[in-house]
Amino acid sequence: MKKSLKIIAMITILAAVAAALAGCSPAASGPKVKVIDIPLTQEEYAFGVNKNKPEILEEVNKLIADIMSDGTYDELIEKYFGDGEPEAVESAELDPSKDQLVVATNAAFEPFEFMLGDKYYGIDMEIAKLLADRLGKELVISNMDFDAVCLSVGQGKADIAMAGLTIREDRKEYVTFSDKYHNASQKLIVKASDTTFDNCKTAEDVEAILSGLSSDTRIGVQGGTTGQFYVEGDEDWGFSGFDVECVPYKSGSLAVQDMLNGNIDYVIIDEAPAEFISNAINELN
Repeated sequence: MKKSLKIIAMITILAAVAAALAGCSPAASGPKVKVIDIPLTQEEYAFGVNKNKPEILEEVNKLIADIMSDGTYDELIEKYFGDGEPEAVESAELDPSKDQLVVATNAAFEPFEFMLGDKYYGIDMEIAKLLADRLGKELVISNMDFDAVCLSVGQGKADIAMAGLTIREDRKEYVTFSDKYHNASQKLIVKASDTTFDNCKTAEDVEAILSGLSSDTRIGVQGGTTGQFYVEGDEDWGFSGFDVECVPYKSGSLAVQDMLNGNIDYVIIDEAPAEFISNAINELN
């Protein structure tokens, strides 16, 4: 992403964080962070489609195949991780009398979905626009807490969930997953001055240290995401969890800010948001 947009995005995020954490020192005071570059999990992102709309599922899978083969997805990645220019995606107002595509998302998951002002940005949001255009529908983006995204689709309030969704069995109760479009993992974020994990080479090395932490260690995650399942333990995934306090946040950026404020010790979130948030915070500082 070009520095100007990234900095504007993070100023917007950090301003909201400062308001939410009144009385704490803002990240702009200077502390930096680093991502421990070791994947802790292996995941696949997909879109969650309304079970009663197989025609949308068919078109979504065709779109995924097309953008993977014609280079469009690579261009999207370049927009948000390289020097490309991200495009704003506008949302229409919900109107049952119109032919609309209603997309459920959680616009606090940079760089897949986030907001600047009243405009949506992100890899998923630009794909949502491509899908709406393909279907000849007006795009409506419904922004909500992450935990509600799949439920909203399952209740028929949205046509599709596009929110950096990891394919999970429990979510299949509410949605039918599309083909995968992105490989992901969880990564650990620490303060730049923290050397605890510097000698780690593998996920097992990181997990050995996490397993040895005291029970009063606090690890921040984005609530309802794989990071929370990883820290707390999840039988379906085979995560045993750790004897620490897991602290859920509405977004990864809030968790990182709270770590810089000294209220938690570490953050575990998805790789792409981890890199995006950490790089932008370090640029601001």
